[in-house]
Amino acid sequence: MKNIPEDAKLVFKGEIFEVFQWDQEMYDGTTMVFEHLRRMDTVIVIPVTSDGKILMQEEEQPNKPLFITFCAGKVDPGETPEEAAERELLEETGYESDQLNKWFVENRVAKLDWNMHVFIARNCKKVADQKLENGEKVKVFEVDFEGFMEQVSDDNYQNLRIKNEVLKAKLDPAKMQDLKELLFN
Repeated sequence: MKNIPEDAKLVFKGEIFEVFQWDQEMYDGTTMVFEHLRRMDTVIVIPVTSDGKILMQEEEQPNKPLFITFCAGKVDPGETPEEAAERELLEETGYESDQLNKWFVENRVAKLDWNMHVFIARNCKKVADQKLENGEKVKVFEVDFEGFMEQVSDDNYQNLRIKNEVLKAKLDPAKMQDLKELLFN
């Protein structure tokens, strides 16, 4: 556990989050209670079909408005991020990939032990029907590269790191070429 001392106490264990607390000695000799959260890592998969289409999703979840995303989900205990990415791709889209490449890993919140693993899945082929969880409504749709750029740039798309990479590519031809190579080569 990064940033969580060995003597930290687990004070709450929920379905998604765990809360740890510990006494931290301050510079003036006093102590304060510090806290840190932990949750299971998640994966995001950007699927690209063998004919160069990118699969995106319109998704609804209870108490959330419709949003645009890619297939995503938690890494189950005992599962590697790569295994979770393959499982989520199959469950949410019915597609499999013969080339799964990690794009980046991100942990954006200092007091939260949670990594987001982002993958590009190339040469995706439809092999099954969707097997969605009971809290998901997912409609998969295909876009070309320009449609991908438009959808990810839209306010209705939520992952800020992926959005930032797309916006940078719109401003820099070299980054645009790098993004195309990432997705299609």
